[in-house]
Amino acid sequence: MTTNTKKIVTIVGTRPQIIKASAISRAIKASFKNEINEIIVHTGQHYDQNMSKIFFEELGIPNPTYNINVGSGRHGKQTAKMIEGIEEILLKEKPDAVILYGDTNSTIAGSLAATKLHIPIVHIEAGLRSFNKKMPEEINRIACDHMSSMLFSPTKQGILNLKNEGFNTQTNKKATIDKPNIYHCGDIMLDNSMYFAEKEHVSDLMDTLELEEGNYVLCSVHRENNTDTEDNLNNILNALLNCQEKTNLKIVLPLHPRTKKKINQLKNQELVKKITNNINISIIPPAGFLDIISLEKKSRLIITDSGGLQKEAYFFKKPCVILREQTEWVEIVENGNAILTGSNYDKINDAVIHLLSKNDYTYPPIFGDGKAGPLICSKILSDL
Repeated sequence: MTTNTKKIVTIVGTRPQIIKASAISRAIKASFKNEINEIIVHTGQHYDQNMSKIFFEELGIPNPTYNINVGSGRHGKQTAKMIEGIEEILLKEKPDAVILYGDTNSTIAGSLAATKLHIPIVHIEAGLRSFNKKMPEEINRIACDHMSSMLFSPTKQGILNLKNEGFNTQTNKKATIDKPNIYHCGDIMLDNSMYFAEKEHVSDLMDTLELEEGNYVLCSVHRENNTDTEDNLNNILNALLNCQEKTNLKIVLPLHPRTKKKINQLKNQELVKKITNNINISIIPPAGFLDIISLEKKSRLIITDSGGLQKEAYFFKKPCVILREQTEWVEIVENGNAILTGSNYDKINDAVIHLLSKNDYTYPPIFGDGKAGPLICSKILSDL
């Protein structure tokens, strides 16, 4: 380490954040190991081993120096525990900056702890907006943006959103909370998708689930609005049954632990039996990132309420049904690659039929060139 080395604390707490962090860790190891000292803090927001530990191992990310182990809980209680734990770590480590990803409770907790200690915040995935403030994620991402010194946006729309909120797009020589710099860097997840798609990874899932390439749908459901409202969850499950029957495509459904619990608690146990007993619907535990990439690449269609899977569907040129009323990735909807349906039964079915019959898809480079990680590292060194 040199005297000019910058100490960076990276805060992650969820599966997607762990995956995103791998691109930065990889860039540091490849090109900036003598200039950036990265310390990883895991809040424990995703505490199930299948939802976190496996990702550190298979993506080659350094083990976290700290794990706060907050576990699940109400938003306020969980966030408060994180702030307390993160503050203690920041006081001890005294980093030059804190890197935060996206829009989770770990993100807002990290931003509040860092900004109160006057530590610059680097927000990756800045500027994204669904324009629905009933979503906790929307509040988290807006608040984090306005506490950050460096804001890295994956899309031009993200830059425009920040500009509309009063951010100055002129780059300052030194980025500060009062005069932040915003950058169009491309999507950090494109870095990962390109990198790991080229790696040889033998997945047994295709054989185990008896899947044929292009003959199945990959589905994920985890957002509170879909899992905690019984009517919405019923609609989605019924739509999946109808989709399977009408298209004769198999469905692969990796279940988030919360979603599995909510399904088992449904009053309509007849519906639960139909889903669980359908030999063409494979309900599996949360899969590793490399397995998910393999499933995405070989699927015919993706149905999801996950922000990450929406983008990855685009990366791998798959149509996508979005089980949400709004999305922060408006570009893929405007370009005709995805359709917003919410949990509406008819809209889901109509979207499936439309997307499967459409054959004039285009995939312009909305999300950059897959080199966001090195750009972010270089800007941290030059502008912070």
